[in-house]
Amino acid sequence: QAQLVESGGGLVQPGGSLRLSCVASEIMLSRYSMMWYRQPPGKEREMVARISGHTGNTMYADSVKGRFTISSDSGKNTVYLQMSSLQPEDTAVYYCRAAPYSSDLRAYWGQGTQVTVSS
Repeated sequence: QAQLVESGGGLVQPGGSLRLSCVASEIMLSRYSMMWYRQPPGKEREMVARISGHTGNTMYADSVKGRFTISSDSGKNTVYLQMSSLQPEDTAVYYCRAAPYSSDLRAYWGQGTQVTVSS
């Protein structure tokens, strides 16, 4: 069945790095805009990065620009979020989302992976 599965979260010290992975099963990345969201404790979910399945163009929230990089590997059907210079305010559950370009497809969310930045 079609699904997104995230991995790579964990505990990291301030200034450290992590790479999150989102493996898409039975979802053709070229037909979707792929996004990473995060939800800090007690706050609303927010989008932090997006990559176009058509063009590969990327965009980032101001809060992560210059520190996070989103990329995709069509051969592995996987989307990555490379995070560096992590700060405590980056602590959140990180979610992968697939938003389709066509109305005959549905959107998908992954189950989330916890990232905790703490000394």
